[in-house]
Amino acid sequence: MFDDLVDGAVRETDCLVAFYDITGFMTYAKGRAPADVLQLCADYFDLTGGIIHEAGGYLIKTLGDAGLCIFEDADSGIAALRQVQREGDARLRLQGWPSRAVVKVHWGTVAVGYVGAPGAKRLDVYGDTVNTAAVLNAREPGFAITPQAFRQLSTENRKAFKKHTPPVTYIPVGARARPAPQHDRPI
Repeated sequence: MFDDLVDGAVRETDCLVAFYDITGFMTYAKGRAPADVLQLCADYFDLTGGIIHEAGGYLIKTLGDAGLCIFEDADSGIAALRQVQREGDARLRLQGWPSRAVVKVHWGTVAVGYVGAPGAKRLDVYGDTVNTAAVLNAREPGFAITPQAFRQLSTENRKAFKKHTPPVTYIPVGARARPAPQHDRPI
């Protein structure tokens, strides 16, 4: 998708943008040897980055326990992210950390290009689409997609999600929905 992009060039494109991170990371990392935490994350992102790559996506970057990835095709992206949850969560459990990946997904236009210090530039993405994905609420059930991303899915893949409001997001069928927030309750 971006193999022909050279340093200094910027491409605007529509794609699926997703953030995923591990629940309880700070609690897990506290008091552990930094090398052990780094090794756990290196192993985790090796696995999940491979899943993303195999589906035609790009793991753009990681920061601590969080990853940012993009996909040109929404159906393969959503399938890969669900696989990231299943296999990544299973790997963490095997390593003694009962955690899970929280996934937040949006679809829209991004600018893609190389960013960073001279000699260390990496592919990166910017735009409101990235910001929207970053701030989605997906604590429980751990997977949320915006209506814009949902509309990009095939009819068959849409059946795996149900509407959850407010705000409008879609969550996997069978997932427990949180109660709506209470506003201005009388004292």
